Amino acid sequence: MHPLAERIQKRDMRALARAITLIENDDDDKLKLMSDIFSIKKQAHYIGITGSPGAGKSSLINQLLTYIRSLDLTVAVIAVDPTSPFSGGSLLGDRTRMNQHFMDPGIFIRSMATRGSLGGLARSTKDAIRACDAYGFDVILVETVGVGQSELDIMKVVDTTGLVLTPNSGDVLQIFKAGIMEIADLFIINKADLPGVGKLKATLEEYRMIVKPKGWQPPIVRTISTENKGLEELWEKLVEHKSYLYESKQGEKQRQQQLKLEVYDLIREELWREVSNTVEADEEKQKALHEEADPYQLARSWVQNWMKKGNDDG
Repeated sequence: MHPLAERIQKRDMRALARAITLIENDDDDKLKLMSDIFSIKKQAHYIGITGSPGAGKSSLINQLLTYIRSLDLTVAVIAVDPTSPFSGGSLLGDRTRMNQHFMDPGIFIRSMATRGSLGGLARSTKDAIRACDAYGFDVILVETVGVGQSELDIMKVVDTTGLVLTPNSGDVLQIFKAGIMEIADLFIINKADLPGVGKLKATLEEYRMIVKPKGWQPPIVRTISTENKGLEELWEKLVEHKSYLYESKQGEKQRQQQLKLEVYDLIREELWREVSNTVEADEEKQKALHEEADPYQLARSWVQNWMKKGNDDG
């Protein structure tokens, strides 16, 4: 077994942090490490929290952490932030907004950059979640950058998705367009002390009547994170959804679909690495890159050459 995987299994938090760094840097040893980590997963509850910027996601998570810890459960937080165009690292650094939890050994907080991922979630996010699971955390919270078409990728990595909305913010129209409503397992009306809560709740109830999902009906929870209100109900609904998944065939179907998508992602990642390495090492192909070059033809020919090279080597 990989040394870091062994240390993670023994609940070494420094090893966990080091493993996530290797994952983010796409270290050559990553696949071996992740395979060993996968063998010791412990089935934590993966919860995704998404919503428009300004909806109060970080503040809500901050208070939710306190509540979960009061239940004597351990928590890991993966905060997925926008990528700096200069360093490639995360810009927001949600850890600074949760600094009251830094000294709690039952909480692990890590900011990760999207690194230009079209899905808003870096491929490494799933691996980081799995590493935290292997460590033995009871709950793993994933906070995404914001809402948009890209945020649909959250459903690929978590069990339960909570969508945070605020009254009179115009979020609902944007989210309807993006299709985010369809992946929400729970609607969270945060800042519920503001005017317009009733109208927002009615809109969400109308949406639920139109969709009429089979099985799970996404509940609507009101919270005021700044006053610690609604957190108990929020947690109860999150736990209810976890129970629903594991007691129904829907949970099994969801996990199978996530696994298939993950395998596809890994295949794409490996193929990209192999093709790019071949192209970078070929001076003739590098010379073909000029202003008038046809990118479609180049892509087709480079992949075909790579496939031919693989067949010849075989």
